[in-house]
Amino acid sequence: MTRIGRSDLDILPLSLGGNVFGWTADRDASFEILDAFHAGGGDFIDTADAYSAWVPGHSGGESETILGEWLAARRPSNVVVATKVSQHPDFRGLSAKNVRAAAEASLKRLGIDTIDLYYAHFDDASVPLEETVAAFGDLVRDGLVRYTAVSNYSAERIRECIGLAEAAGTALPVAVQPHYNLVHRNEVEESIIPVAEEFGLSLVPYSALASGFLTGKYRSTDPAGQSSPRAGGAAKYATPQGLSIIDALESIGSAHGASVSATALAWLRMQPTVAAPIASASKVDQVADLLVSARLDLTPDELAELDRVSTWTPATA
Repeated sequence: MTRIGRSDLDILPLSLGGNVFGWTADRDASFEILDAFHAGGGDFIDTADAYSAWVPGHSGGESETILGEWLAARRPSNVVVATKVSQHPDFRGLSAKNVRAAAEASLKRLGIDTIDLYYAHFDDASVPLEETVAAFGDLVRDGLVRYTAVSNYSAERIRECIGLAEAAGTALPVAVQPHYNLVHRNEVEESIIPVAEEFGLSLVPYSALASGFLTGKYRSTDPAGQSSPRAGGAAKYATPQGLSIIDALESIGSAHGASVSATALAWLRMQPTVAAPIASASKVDQVADLLVSARLDLTPDELAELDRVSTWTPATA
């Protein structure tokens, strides 16, 4: 088990991404995925109030609603639920009024009394950071949220957020959710990880499989003919360096009897300050592969090889 930051949230080091619930996985498929994840020891689920507002006919909150129905039907005793605020069409931004209203709406959809981990989804420069920090602290004080966190914040804003919370004596964030994976490393490793190490924060990276590229399924820069919604996003990584990373993952994974995706997630899980990569599954038969990653330990030599092939240099840009 892994602990998230300085909280008392102990988890299997893998988070199931709920962005697909109600989108590429309907209610029945989502239930099957959640059942398999939980049966395999998974206990950390990530969603957001905006999922999946981008789908025609959706208004946001679909993922939380499906997750809430699953929680009500299964009543698991050991699940950590994380959700986010700022991007729902009805609750945009991080004003104090909006943060409170969005949290209450999320709680209703999820059918729970307290959100375990509540993220500011994206920074909102239009609102004084003091106001947002105080609003999140009030949610903790009032029992609506156990722990707070930030997503897509710069290192400077994370540091400022912590300073304001310390000065006010209010809840400190315990986690950061950045875009981080084997083909998107530099920004996180150069700026976010040092701040996380300094303040005892855990990273919970999203896009852990780079829009599906790190599954090894997409090896062409041309997404034409691919039926998956991920294909376009994955194709941009199919550079010579990207394909070298896939080859290394394939070779290392074969030594462990593990897939490319499980090996990529294992590498990310083993990086400094990372508590749990977020990975989603749109089909139940994908879940077992994700769970392998939470228990797959790569050797120092294997980690070094993946670092070597994935480190950005001008020559590989």
